[in-house]
Amino acid sequence: MNNPIRDILQQQPVEASAPCRIDLGGTVDISVFYYPLSHLGPTTFNIALDMRTSARLSLHTPGLVKVSSAGFSSVEHPVDTMPFNHPLGLIFAIAAFFNIDGIHIEINSSSPLKSALGGSSVAAVAVIAAFNRLLVLAGNPGIEFDRIPVLAHAIEESVAGVPCGCQDQMAAAYGGVNAFFWKGAGSDKWFERKPLLAAEDANWLNERMLVSYCGVQHDSRDINSRWIKGFVDGTCRSQWVDIIESTRGFVNAFEAKDVPSAVQWMNRETHIRMGMTPDVVDGIGEKLVVTAQRIGCGARFTGAGGGGCIWAFGDPGSISTVKSDWNAILNTRKDARLLDAAVDMAGVAEPREVS
Repeated sequence: MNNPIRDILQQQPVEASAPCRIDLGGTVDISVFYYPLSHLGPTTFNIALDMRTSARLSLHTPGLVKVSSAGFSSVEHPVDTMPFNHPLGLIFAIAAFFNIDGIHIEINSSSPLKSALGGSSVAAVAVIAAFNRLLVLAGNPGIEFDRIPVLAHAIEESVAGVPCGCQDQMAAAYGGVNAFFWKGAGSDKWFERKPLLAAEDANWLNERMLVSYCGVQHDSRDINSRWIKGFVDGTCRSQWVDIIESTRGFVNAFEAKDVPSAVQWMNRETHIRMGMTPDVVDGIGEKLVVTAQRIGCGARFTGAGGGGCIWAFGDPGSISTVKSDWNAILNTRKDARLLDAAVDMAGVAEPREVS
């Protein structure tokens, strides 16, 4: 019996890729926060980076799904018993949604493993986009583009078993530099996106930002759970009001290219979070933050911290000084380094669209 999916993959694999991100103002994209704080206009900011994660679908044994990803052992399971609680369970859950077996899903990322740049969420967007492309090639209706990050978030939250934010999936889908305003299911739109940088201004940003990897893989689960607990029980409520105000201030200053004001708002947001959870950065991370701020730049850990990356923003002269000082700090730890990263104005795409 003719199987168009297998026929397509017999000819060639199907691929898609998506960018990772750096961010400011995260966590308020979790429903626990944006519903009670809806009157304040919960806002997140992110910059897509040209460190992309690719997903490749190729032919495999009928009835099985195999997943391979750097940093993990390859694993395969029968399609009807795929484990969603596995370290690669999110990818199995996506395969279950599309109900396509006899497939090998390969994930490759140009960003460090568990670097708090949105890795698993970016991979989910890329995998869904690849499956979507496969369906279209097979003559089936595709998923509307705007649904891809929403679907990636919904599947990730369902298998995680805890509330999850959505800014990572949004940055992966849309690329560029954006502010997202979180409204929730009670509004006409769950969120609104505001692009903040034109493609011709990409170099303006590249000259004013710096991204470093601290050499330690992040583990944000404990930090996120403490942030949620403190918000829910009311002991850390005003801090999130200040975080929203700081993020909106940063967004307005960034859009106006008012770098000094953006730096002040950025450092205020970082200071609030470090006050709630000092271990959101480790020793190296704290040195990076303090050094950048001393030179007159903004500094922020990515995601929910707990290891991973730190990024800086400031005028080109100050960023140049930060780069030199950060190199000296990063050289004291194995695997720590500056990342060769620039803004990626393209979101999720097929290879030919980003070549």
